[in-house]
Amino acid sequence: MAFVVFWASNLMLTLFSVLITASVSPAAAGSGIPEVKAYLNGVDAPGIFSLKTLFVKLFLKSRCLYEPSSNCWNVMIIGSISAVSSSLIVGKAGPMVHTGACVASLLGQGRSKKYGWTWSWLQFLKNDRDRRDLIACGSAAGIAAAFRAPVGGLLFALEEMASWWRSALLWRAFFTTAIVLMILGALIEFCESGKCGPFGKGGLIMYNVTSTDISYHLWDVPPVLLLGVLGGLFGSLYNFLLDKVLRVYNVINRKCSGYKILLACSISIFTSCLLFGLPWLASCLPCPADAEEPCPTIGQSGSYKQFQCPPGHYNDLASLIFNTNDDAIRNLFSKGTNDEFQYSSILIFFGICFFLGIFSYGIVAPTGLFVPVIVTGASYGRFIGMLVGSHSTLNRGLFAVLGAASFLGGTMRTTVSACVILLELTNNLLLLPLMMLVLLVSKTVADAFDSNIYDLIMKAKGFPFLEAHAKPFMRQLTVGDVVKGPLQLFHGIEKVGNVVHVLRTTIHNGFPVIDEPPVSGSPVLYGLILRAHLIELLKKKAFLSSPEPTGIDVSEQFSVVDFAKKGSGNANKIQDIVVTEEEENMFLDLHPFTNASPYTVVETMSLAKALILFRQVGLRHLLVIPKIKRRSPVVGILTRHDFMPEDMISLHPAWTRSRWKRWRLTSPRWLNPF
Repeated sequence: MAFVVFWASNLMLTLFSVLITASVSPAAAGSGIPEVKAYLNGVDAPGIFSLKTLFVKLFLKSRCLYEPSSNCWNVMIIGSISAVSSSLIVGKAGPMVHTGACVASLLGQGRSKKYGWTWSWLQFLKNDRDRRDLIACGSAAGIAAAFRAPVGGLLFALEEMASWWRSALLWRAFFTTAIVLMILGALIEFCESGKCGPFGKGGLIMYNVTSTDISYHLWDVPPVLLLGVLGGLFGSLYNFLLDKVLRVYNVINRKCSGYKILLACSISIFTSCLLFGLPWLASCLPCPADAEEPCPTIGQSGSYKQFQCPPGHYNDLASLIFNTNDDAIRNLFSKGTNDEFQYSSILIFFGICFFLGIFSYGIVAPTGLFVPVIVTGASYGRFIGMLVGSHSTLNRGLFAVLGAASFLGGTMRTTVSACVILLELTNNLLLLPLMMLVLLVSKTVADAFDSNIYDLIMKAKGFPFLEAHAKPFMRQLTVGDVVKGPLQLFHGIEKVGNVVHVLRTTIHNGFPVIDEPPVSGSPVLYGLILRAHLIELLKKKAFLSSPEPTGIDVSEQFSVVDFAKKGSGNANKIQDIVVTEEEENMFLDLHPFTNASPYTVVETMSLAKALILFRQVGLRHLLVIPKIKRRSPVVGILTRHDFMPEDMISLHPAWTRSRWKRWRLTSPRWLNPF
């Protein structure tokens, strides 16, 4: 009967999360960190910050794994119905980051025509740079709230999320995370009376393993280095398998909603069977005489689950499985519990977290990777500590902390932020040198095999993410080698019909504007105009009856708000613009609305230098001008897709047949052992 309740409740929660995600906002599936990271890099994916996405994230992200016989009614409140409460090996940190970014994006819009509210004091945020900063602060707030780690959240936003760093962003994110910590502290103090269920236990330090007498010697370094190497190997294998599984899931999820539901339900049933069946393989252990809490544990939370054991005994594997992730991590991090777990139980739990974490992530539901990675790393770290035993001065709980750090470094490749987050989680500053060492080793080993997990997910989703450094082969190319045609451009005074035709037959977002005689003495590049601005001109019908300048300033018909970036789903479309046949023969003066100082590069400039300029300045369009004067003052226009290796190969297939250039387009074989 306990298994039926466990299986059915997990299945219903999974089904609920998949149905509401698939029907309300499919963009809310996954952790959301790759989408936010891509946006901060310049990729504006549709729907990732909409109000529907925020709704799904808010209602599907709390954490409550429960044992089969417990009463978990207190999770059925607003903000607690979640995908991670269905016993899937998924986390909450990623959805929290996405939630913070959604809130920041909605605040940055300043108004909503659909819902009829306007905050005029937020209008100054309606530009790309300030909105990116606001969303970066929102992502920092998400990590700070998930782990109660304000400085770690700040560093995570700067190290992993933001592609452009400014001193103003630093203090803004610091202020944001400080406010998060103050609100969390007030809520935790309010909940200490027990009115909030399990929330608020432990104070602001989630996994307190502080110690004033930690000492380590030279012979403690080899096991720590081994943890770093294992973290790099396991992390690269984890990323490789997750990438392959996500590609298979993407094929399944594209077919129809029924396949999404069937996939999620299959994963839920398989997970329930494993989690309930594997503890039967573990032998019962007698309760320790010096246990700090009742043994066996009765209720939702605790370290000694009785499961099928007789009175006075507990099942160590069930104590890890039928617990919240937070309690499982506390058990693994705990000190003075050297005999609490068996070798076989730790290995089985490691296998469960490793493989079920991979298979659970790809379903259409809000799921995170941070907490599963910490649990998985802590399990093999604890196992290494048990093998080393008395040969090391470090206790087994500290080995679990270092194992979590090594797996974070091996999968996510973060160093500074992961180190600070774990220090804030554990309140153990004396462990800093060893944690820095294990993070650096694991990241170095894993980087020899593949990219970090979020970059792989972005690649699988097709986001054109620009790396911080150019590929080696780009140094051999010029921007003229990757310019595509035909080039669509406008004259300073353009016929309305031509503008409408170009907008309806292309999907470009930026167009060069040139002047030719008699407006200018020779063909000259005047600037760049955006598609959104052209549509706004057509919408307001700022037309001229003749191509001759009239002296009337048509820009007076517009305000700054008219050309501000629209919120999610509110952008004007050319299909909605109605232009009569008479109006098509009229003209538009584009000069007042054109960016007259766009970034330009000469066609002979190195592609690697152009990429660095494009990324560091945060451009969306880069104009290419001829080195020698030609009839046309502009050769082409570069967007981020033109810097993608895949696009370059499709443009010049002969490169793949050249052994010399193929070596520069692909990694050596020893870097791809899989």
